[in-house]
Amino acid sequence: MDDDLDQALTAVGPRLRALRRQRETTLTDLSATTGISVSTLSRLESGARRPTLELLLPLARAHGVTLDELVGAPPTGDPRVHLRPITHHGMTMVPLTRRAGGIQAYKIVIPAGSPRREPDPQSHEGYEWLYVLNGRLRFVLGEQDLVLSPGEAAEFDTRVPHWFGATGDEPVEFLSLFGRQGERAHLRARSRPKSLPEPPDQW
Repeated sequence: MDDDLDQALTAVGPRLRALRRQRETTLTDLSATTGISVSTLSRLESGARRPTLELLLPLARAHGVTLDELVGAPPTGDPRVHLRPITHHGMTMVPLTRRAGGIQAYKIVIPAGSPRREPDPQSHEGYEWLYVLNGRLRFVLGEQDLVLSPGEAAEFDTRVPHWFGATGDEPVEFLSLFGRQGERAHLRARSRPKSLPEPPDQW
């Protein structure tokens, strides 16, 4: 680890000199821009002065590069999240959270013509918040039979019997935040189970 750090710091000097020459800037000009003395800049470029964060930050700004570029930091991993859809009871669920415990987020799609035509309300422990993205969601909660349109949301205790289904001739897409231990969607989870919970069997 120390060898890697030394190699990275050693490479900073030649990189600083190359950047300055690309911009056709003199040491005097760079000194005026950064407030770093000409002698210090010269020693940095030659490797006689060990670079510090206080020196590198103004130099990165002056050269129009990031600090990572200046020190040659390795690229970070792929930032994309590769999600695996789950088909469950006629619905396609895409997990949006990967950490274990706490509130879990899903994107749920119920296709038009889904076999989920007749309400079959179920109940289970937990608390849920949902938001309709596209289509019209039929939402049965206890004695209430509702239809939610895009932009509408609902928040409910999942111990109350409930059921979701598509209504009309188009699929419905909605977001769901679900907490198993009764956490409300807007509160921080109070417990962190060791494993990622599967979607409730009752959905």
